[in-house]
Amino acid sequence: MVGAEPQEVVVAEEVLDYLVVGAGPAGLQLGQHLGHAGHRYLVLEAGSAPGHFFETFPRHRTLISINKKHTGYTDPELRMRMDWNSILAEPDAGDDALLFTGYSDKLFPDAPDFLRYIADYAAKHEVNVRYDTRVTRIRREQELFVLTAGDEEFKAHRLIMATGVTKPYLPQFPGVELIDQYVDVDIDPKSFTGQRVLVLGKGNSAFETADNLIETAAVVHVGGPRPVKLAWRTHFVGHLRAYNAGILDMYQLKLQHAILDGDVREVRKDADGYHVKFSFARADEVIKEIRYDRVIGCTGFRFDASLFDEDCRPELTINDRFPAQTPDWESVNVPGLYFAGTITQVRDFKKATSAFIHGFRYGVRALTKVLNERHHDTPWPGTELPAKPDALTDAVITRINRTSALYQQFGFLGDVLVVDGDTARYLEEVPVDRVLHDPPDDAYVVTLDYGPDHDKIDPFDFVARAAQDKANDQGEGHYLHPIVRHYRRGELVATHHVTENLENEWDKEVHVEPLTAFFAREL
Repeated sequence: MVGAEPQEVVVAEEVLDYLVVGAGPAGLQLGQHLGHAGHRYLVLEAGSAPGHFFETFPRHRTLISINKKHTGYTDPELRMRMDWNSILAEPDAGDDALLFTGYSDKLFPDAPDFLRYIADYAAKHEVNVRYDTRVTRIRREQELFVLTAGDEEFKAHRLIMATGVTKPYLPQFPGVELIDQYVDVDIDPKSFTGQRVLVLGKGNSAFETADNLIETAAVVHVGGPRPVKLAWRTHFVGHLRAYNAGILDMYQLKLQHAILDGDVREVRKDADGYHVKFSFARADEVIKEIRYDRVIGCTGFRFDASLFDEDCRPELTINDRFPAQTPDWESVNVPGLYFAGTITQVRDFKKATSAFIHGFRYGVRALTKVLNERHHDTPWPGTELPAKPDALTDAVITRINRTSALYQQFGFLGDVLVVDGDTARYLEEVPVDRVLHDPPDDAYVVTLDYGPDHDKIDPFDFVARAAQDKANDQGEGHYLHPIVRHYRRGELVATHHVTENLENEWDKEVHVEPLTAFFAREL
């Protein structure tokens, strides 16, 4: 405005060790870890309370993250295998851990209950958060990150983005701007009564939206270029969950609703509604124009990199949806810029669980160890033991029968036994890619993982499964089981599969003796 006074920017005098952007579950947990380690940090949050994302999403207000309270276990670590919503804190942070299981009895809980939980977490652990502080610009001044929020500036040596994926990811076709979007479409099913509706996308947001309409809409089509992948088959919880799969039942029973495989080529809108040109993938590329009353885009989200100045903007990957990251969760092109939370899924994209709380909570804990090691001369915590077969076997068997981190972050996080002469050092919950990127001379990497081609096995077919009462050292098992890999200077020299077990208990003779023999051979 002509004649307006320039806005005065207040620059923070203190230069922090870390600035964290986003007070969702990842940002809050990271703040707890950083504070516990004695680092100077501040979490900046655009909303007026923690978890601003969950005030809106999921749109229909039911989480599909498991809240299984009744497990039969008394060990809190084992109970965390079935608790997909609680975030972590340092073990000596005070009283008993604050767990989400105390906030809801529902297996699929309500989003407002999660908001209450993380608000209490932030208060209990006194996480240093500045609310109502929306970051509008990120730049570099020499070795410092400078963040602008309103009329204030904040400076830190290192920056950690824990913002999640906040911008809709839109497919590119003519007319995409005409359709409704998941982020703001009306969720009252009565407003779709008797209508023909196309839902674009084949993830859980699309099927969540479709299932909300199957009672009232005349026709619901769910369309996308790739076949529907079912989580119970692929073991990736981001694929379609049974909770959201009601429309599949109706489609297979020929109740008007349907799943379309193919691409939208164009959307036009006139007085008669929407006219969609759809190219069918499984009908010899037939292109058909179909009329709908409503079209809703549920095609996912992406990371917002527009806040960054050009000279410190992180490189993006996977169709520019996520920041590209090293095995240490650091930007590949901006030193000192790290990531936490669901945007770390780029490291195990559609394989493990970094996109979800029950996965990235362990990634956040590991990131803290990375930062302590790289910037504060604090070695990765570990325990020493004799480099003898019985000692190594005891350590591995004890861990795999209790760990929730390796159970949830299957194949992505591993325990590492670094052998040096007559001693070994046992390191817990290390990113496997990190070990292979800078390998020790002699190391064993312990993971829990599924067998080869596990996502091609239909669990409801009567296919042969590996026997549980004999060793299957060649990896015949398809279900989750421990795998020990021996590396010398980064080269894989031997692999041992501990045979699978229905109850995920690997403490019998069939598990212990073959593992001991493996260590004896390799040592």
